[in-house]
Amino acid sequence: MLYKTRGIVFKSTDYSESSLVVQVFTEEFGIQSYLVNGAKKPKAKIRQNMFQPLQLLEMVVYHKQSGNIQRIKEVKNSPPFGSIPFHFSKSSIILFLNEVLYKAIRHQGQDPALFQFVFHGIELLDRLDEGLANFHLFFLLRLSQFLGFYPHQGDTAVNADYFDLQTGSFSQVAPPHTFVLQQPDTGYWNMLLKGNFETLANLSIPAARRRILLEKILDYYKLHIDGFTEVKSHHVLEEVLS
Repeated sequence: MLYKTRGIVFKSTDYSESSLVVQVFTEEFGIQSYLVNGAKKPKAKIRQNMFQPLQLLEMVVYHKQSGNIQRIKEVKNSPPFGSIPFHFSKSSIILFLNEVLYKAIRHQGQDPALFQFVFHGIELLDRLDEGLANFHLFFLLRLSQFLGFYPHQGDTAVNADYFDLQTGSFSQVAPPHTFVLQQPDTGYWNMLLKGNFETLANLSIPAARRRILLEKILDYYKLHIDGFTEVKSHHVLEEVLS
């Protein structure tokens, strides 16, 4: 049966000399694998370059509830990227976020709110002119809300000296372990939590503190997502944005 759905490309793998298997986070069905026959041929109707990391898609697909690999009838990049492929910093952010998203939501079923957040965030990144250095930090903290471990914010957050990564809460007292943020990083963490995509350019975070915050965010994900393995692309991203 045919269905229309939006999608976000997570991974593309060679299947044969001319074909691909593409993992797509779809709005209607969650994570799905699609076999794309002949995608690497020069005159292919559905081309390999349509499935670059986190590209946004409108798709018409064949879907079987019992199928492990589905098929695509029609697809187009919608909206097409206007700046990401030509902007080195944005391309680096996309590759990093792609790695994190793939590790964090590999077995995700249908989740319209999560899908809309990721789709909208990528659209905004393509249009963004300022605040790029803070984008990935804010995106990952807000993503945790949809994955079920968003930091607790209360009256203690404003003046708290510590943030406990294990409990996801602010504290005036140092926790009895090393999975913790302390000032000044606690303050920057709180600033990010209170921000939004439109105010990222107003957040003044030194490059050295951004590196620490990113390491702590990735630790936070490891603590709260079973099987979340080490992310490698953040080292390149740190160099690009420093």
